[in-house]
Amino acid sequence: MVSHMYLDPDDEQILAGEQGETRQKMLELLVALGKVFGAARLVPIKSAQVSGASYKTIGEYGLQWLNTLDAKAVVPAVLNPIGMPRGRWQEMGVDPDFAKKQQAVVAAYERLGISLECTCTPYYLRETLIGDHLAWSESSAVCYANSVLGARTNREGGPGALAAALVGKTPCYGLHLAKNRTPQVVIDVQIATRDWTPADYGALGYHVGKLVGNRIPYYTGITPDRDQLKALGAAMAATGAVALYHVEDVTPEAQKNCFGISHLEKIPVEVKEIATIFREVPVEAVALGCPHCSPDELGTLARLLSGKRVTKPFYVFASQGVIDRNHRDVEIIEKSGAKVYADTCMVVSPVMEQYTGIMVNSGKALAYVPDMCRAVARIGTTEECVRVATE
Repeated sequence: MVSHMYLDPDDEQILAGEQGETRQKMLELLVALGKVFGAARLVPIKSAQVSGASYKTIGEYGLQWLNTLDAKAVVPAVLNPIGMPRGRWQEMGVDPDFAKKQQAVVAAYERLGISLECTCTPYYLRETLIGDHLAWSESSAVCYANSVLGARTNREGGPGALAAALVGKTPCYGLHLAKNRTPQVVIDVQIATRDWTPADYGALGYHVGKLVGNRIPYYTGITPDRDQLKALGAAMAATGAVALYHVEDVTPEAQKNCFGISHLEKIPVEVKEIATIFREVPVEAVALGCPHCSPDELGTLARLLSGKRVTKPFYVFASQGVIDRNHRDVEIIEKSGAKVYADTCMVVSPVMEQYTGIMVNSGKALAYVPDMCRAVARIGTTEECVRVATE
């Protein structure tokens, strides 16, 4: 534990209030966090991703606090999903009073220089490189950045990520340090996974997250692609607190480093443990895109829905940037009667609270829907979701 954090001359200037009261308070917050976690210094970041964006989660007190701040982000920074699509909230059925409050939250962040690309998949918006230091707060994005991209970020709270965006630095502790990124437990998947979908990997992550908590797992026996890695990590971050994992011969640090794992606890995973997660429950609505859909996932969904009509409410969530770049697939999806919404998702939108049973293809959503939407959740593959929605 360090007793004193090194601050460079620019930091000292901010701390003295020479760049305004807001930056002074934000740096005080970062220094306090750093001292709690034993950081010796601050590290410059390439980007920030700020949670506490939905009025459903931030509430009136959070909005009031935002409105006391007066500074601009000094690094690229985006918001986590908000409680409604900014341009289509009436179509989605959002209550006007909620919409008014949500618009005030968005305006407060915009005034602070935070980009209004409201997404839990900021890695689809700009290139993030191995070794880049970040200050991201969404659990699934943190897990993806650390594990799949090889970047470095702790799971920041909303105020900490916002402070980092306004100062351009974050305390250098935890997963910013190479020594803290080594495996702590081995997950030996004893299942033939060649035909697995992201939903299967989501179920695996849902199961494993409960077993490992906040430890760093090292997987053997799987060869997931990027969408499957996204699903795996998002689920582990939801049922556990996994911010980094490695997959043998797949993820960048597992390829680069020769980790010594022979001494680690080994947890086997068998078919029966995953099969029980795919239980059938009554479904009133289908919701996909938790985390937000990738271009490939939109393409798959368009292929599956082409020429079909949905008979249940069918929600698809993706970032506005991904939607704009894949407008043809979005047109095909919406022609079926499904709706593709930006800015929000099933977890943070109050609209989803009207349903008692929601089908998803995500282990993260399976974990969060019962508490956040007060609904029973059922997980299935994207193909199964389409079948249920069109039967």
